[in-house]
Amino acid sequence: MSTIFTAARTDDIAKFDSVIAPGFYIFDGGLRFNGDSIMTFIKTQHEAGKRYEWNVTEPDVHISGHTAWIAYTNKGSISDASGTRNQSWLESAFLEKQSGIWKIVFMQSTRVTVAAQENHGVTSQH
Repeated sequence: MSTIFTAARTDDIAKFDSVIAPGFYIFDGGLRFNGDSIMTFIKTQHEAGKRYEWNVTEPDVHISGHTAWIAYTNKGSISDASGTRNQSWLESAFLEKQSGIWKIVFMQSTRVTVAAQENHGVTSQH
């Protein structure tokens, strides 16, 4: 999972493609993106001056043969000209072992709102 975030952070399409399966897609921000469209979106955000920090924390991993799923809290930040704000996302992914290599087939990302963090005792990083 960390490889996909490193690739996205640096606009490294080859690295991104090396960890996703054919037909990969992600639900993020209420939209469905494939590998090309999510990387184009992130690159556009970078060109607009936004920078993201993503970190997989609290991973819950389940493996069954050649398939696996992971649920985790992505704790990071979003930076732009106005400053840096801490942000968390609740995320999950489904992976499949293809030719001996784990590939990400599907991801889902839901941004944790400030109200949800306060109501459930989630602390933001300061």
